[in-house]
Amino acid sequence: MKPGIYKHFKGDLVKVIGVAKHSETLEDVVMYDHLGTNSLSNLWVRPLSMFLEEVTNPEGNKVLRFTFVRED
Repeated sequence: MKPGIYKHFKGDLVKVIGVAKHSETLEDVVMYDHLGTNSLSNLWVRPLSMFLEEVTNPEGNKVLRFTFVRED
């Protein structure tokens, strides 16, 4: 997983900081900064497997949940 800017399939941009380990399960998680406005938090983590998975977009097409845009 390379650090940089990724686009969520719904349009928001995030800045991936890196991959970390969950302290209890040792699962790989992606730590990222949500670059838009979010009242809950700007820093988030998501399981690496979920970050990289395909999802169905509103048009019914299979797409990646996050797509690499550029290095930061």
